[in-house]
Amino acid sequence: MKLFYLLGLTFVLEIWGVLGLIDLKNCKSLPNELISSWTDSDLRGLLRLPWIVNISETQEPGSVIHTFFFNCSCPPTLELYSVIPSSPFFNQPSLSGYYTQYLAKMTLSSAARLDARQVNHYQLNLKLTCMKETWSLPLSVEVFKAKGHPVCLDRFASPAGDKVQVLETVEPQSLIYVVLLDRGLTGVKMAITSPQDTTFFSINELGQVLTPSQGLIGNAYKHFQLKILVTDGQGKSCQGTLTVEVLPNPPNQIFFGIQFQTFNISEDLVAGGVVGQVRANGSRVRYEITEPVPCPLYSISSGDGLIRTTAPLDLGRNPGAVVTQLQVKAYDPFQLSLSAQLSVTVNVQPINTWAPRCTPALLVTQVPETIPVGSILLTLACTDPDSSSSTFHYRLWHPNETKSNYSFRLQGPILQVNNTLDYDSSAPDVQYKTTILVTDSGQPPQTSQVPVLVTVTPVNEYSPICPAHTFRVREDTLRGKLIGTVLGSDRDYPPNSIEYHISDSSSNFYIDPRSGKLHLLTSLDYEKQKTYLLVIFLTDRDQDQDPTHRRSGSCTVTIEVQNVNDHAPECEPPFQELTISSAPSTNAEVTKLMCSDRDVPEQAPGAFSFTIVGGNSNGRFHMKDNILLHKTFSLQPDGPLNPLTYELLVRVTDNGPTLPLFSTTTIVIVHVIPWMTTVPTTSTTPLMVSSPTPLLVTRNEDYWAPEAWFVVVLTVTGVLLLSILGWLLCRWPGRMAVSQQTCGQSSQTLLLESTRRKENSTGELRTKKNEESGSILSLQQFDGRAQDPVTGRDYLFSSSTGARRWL
Repeated sequence: MKLFYLLGLTFVLEIWGVLGLIDLKNCKSLPNELISSWTDSDLRGLLRLPWIVNISETQEPGSVIHTFFFNCSCPPTLELYSVIPSSPFFNQPSLSGYYTQYLAKMTLSSAARLDARQVNHYQLNLKLTCMKETWSLPLSVEVFKAKGHPVCLDRFASPAGDKVQVLETVEPQSLIYVVLLDRGLTGVKMAITSPQDTTFFSINELGQVLTPSQGLIGNAYKHFQLKILVTDGQGKSCQGTLTVEVLPNPPNQIFFGIQFQTFNISEDLVAGGVVGQVRANGSRVRYEITEPVPCPLYSISSGDGLIRTTAPLDLGRNPGAVVTQLQVKAYDPFQLSLSAQLSVTVNVQPINTWAPRCTPALLVTQVPETIPVGSILLTLACTDPDSSSSTFHYRLWHPNETKSNYSFRLQGPILQVNNTLDYDSSAPDVQYKTTILVTDSGQPPQTSQVPVLVTVTPVNEYSPICPAHTFRVREDTLRGKLIGTVLGSDRDYPPNSIEYHISDSSSNFYIDPRSGKLHLLTSLDYEKQKTYLLVIFLTDRDQDQDPTHRRSGSCTVTIEVQNVNDHAPECEPPFQELTISSAPSTNAEVTKLMCSDRDVPEQAPGAFSFTIVGGNSNGRFHMKDNILLHKTFSLQPDGPLNPLTYELLVRVTDNGPTLPLFSTTTIVIVHVIPWMTTVPTTSTTPLMVSSPTPLLVTRNEDYWAPEAWFVVVLTVTGVLLLSILGWLLCRWPGRMAVSQQTCGQSSQTLLLESTRRKENSTGELRTKKNEESGSILSLQQFDGRAQDPVTGRDYLFSSSTGARRWL
């Protein structure tokens, strides 16, 4: 099916080329649908490229290892860009083909020497480029071992066979020959097929030929011809011939060149260690220890004469091992009468093997931070297993512990505190580590280590303190507000682990037990209390190994209430009504306004500012501090030019102590009585009369001054009533029309009656006023005469009543 697909695709591409649909030379007009359909997996299936190729290691150089076909509408390129592992055994792929179908071949190079025992897998990475697209094509080459028949090599396989010579004194089961095969085949069987020799020589599966187990003594000058057959698992075989020639043993003489030999070894020589080696002259020499028998400490190698220890040489437990006398015999195993003796002395040099043993071997302890300098932490008791007379040297070793360098000291085997062990400055790292090194006096010196771990526990040494402090709080501070923080301190660790509380359990203030933040619980009033004194108690916690051991301290906190301007000035009386005379004087005092402020109980000069804000017609009055003064009044022939009654509104504003400023308004009603001067008539020099002192009449009247909120409430209520009334008028228009007619008639009647009453009252008022004027004029007694400074006209006046009469 794939072949038909390739042929069909080739035919289609050729038809497209004929019709001009594609340009096979320039590769520019291939439909995108065909290009996009050539994915990597599709191309691998199209090329029929297997993942794995199996070849034999006997493959010849230049042979083809794989071929494959593929289609491409333009000339492709195919290259071998990597081989893993790197090898020169493979050529670049060759391409052949026409139009769209191409044949690729992979071949071995001339240098190819495949060996499955060395490399049995190669990864070949091919790169195919077609129509400006590139595909990576991996090819795995598996090399398997050749399964040929066994091949016997060299002279062994020749008709004459191979030959080997051995002495008759050769040891039994000695290796004398190895059969070699081509490529080292495994799984073969080897056997000696010579019937007369099977009871003597033997061969194993490795091709090793061994001498007979009973040896070859007495077989000198003999030749043994061995026929050896090699057979594999498939029944294929090869064979060869081996001739063994037995030579006679030459004359032998065994002797030592010396009579005595001494070896010096150290006590720490391990079991099996070499003490020394003895050598005797001769051939086939064997060695053995003849004295002492048995020998518990030493042994000798029969073949090479090496003397070794058989047990540890512990002179402490076995003092007799310091010197050992050995008798070594050298002999010929085939001629036991040939032998020689050697005296060997082994001297064991004592060595310092064991390190000192100390009690205790480890110190882990806890001490309080107040432990005095010089206190004993540990006393070591050390012994030396090697010698009871050893002396010891003690020293401190601080690996990577700088803070422990000067914290401890040694007085012989006694460990003492050398410096203050301050927990507070070292926390949380409050463990001191050091090591005591104990060295004995042996050779070589041996050292033991005694680790020391000292944990310092806290002691509550210091009481918490806090400085006296003053907090200034405005009297308008809201309840619950933070007014300050009491900053306590404690030199013990953990720092500032303090609990706070107020001594008298004040209901005005609250302090947070943990943070020391002071809060206000009530409203303050500067006018009632200006200062609060609080005693704050401080108690530390968690600063001692014993949790019940706590220390306390205290400090005084002053709360100063700051005055806030929250009251308006108050004048007494708030309303005044005065009667004054319009005497011709300037800046005459009318009255004094006596005002006070609850925010400033002790009034200072200039505590208030006074301003006339209403009723001061023609500016006849002015204020100087709290004194109301008037200027000269203007008069006319018929009476005063200015009004006779002034309703003055005086605004009194305080000056603090803080913003905003508050003010109040007091009312002063001043009635002005015209003032006249009468001069007696004479024919000669006029009599000059001094101006009398004006008579001031003061009258206090109470009045109702509603507060601002009341006025607001009253206004809102009136607006609501008018709104309801308007709604009712719109609700019943007919009824309102009748009501309007009735109200119109009633209002007209009332208006007429009011007009009549007004006319009557006016007439009565005029009559009454005329009567009063007549009675006054009739009763007046003018005793002075003066001139108006404004108009220049003369007038008479009564010094008792202040009445005037223009001339």
